[in-house]
Amino acid sequence: MRKIFAVLTIAMMLIGSNVTVADEPSRHATLYRNPECGCCEAYAEYLRKNGFSVTVKLTHSLPLIKRQHNVQRELEGCHTTLVGGYVVEGHVPVGTINRLLSERPAIRGISLPGMPEGSPGMSGPKREPFTIYEITDGSPRVYAVE
Repeated sequence: MRKIFAVLTIAMMLIGSNVTVADEPSRHATLYRNPECGCCEAYAEYLRKNGFSVTVKLTHSLPLIKRQHNVQRELEGCHTTLVGGYVVEGHVPVGTINRLLSERPAIRGISLPGMPEGSPGMSGPKREPFTIYEITDGSPRVYAVE
């Protein structure tokens, strides 16, 4: 009986070691985008290449989704992504998302407003550092500069 228990214990440990980061609940993202927007799909692919599983939901109701998640108008981006209990607005680089999921600050989420050239999913060269803001109930504050 001890041998069976030992074998089962080792098997469970080996099975558990095969869990990947994409299996973590915080690594699943739901991206809401306008059906006509191609850069949003490019951003979803960028997230996938960086270890996230992504569900894309096509909608013509992005303004409603942004309101539901209390995204201030000045912080609105091209698309809205929900990941790990946070809202990620726009083309935020994955390094900043990973920082958010690691630090777990008491904010609603983060935003890279607009559609900056050279940001993940956007064409063209990066011309200046990206300023990513916190989404909170108060005035926007800088969360990161990348």
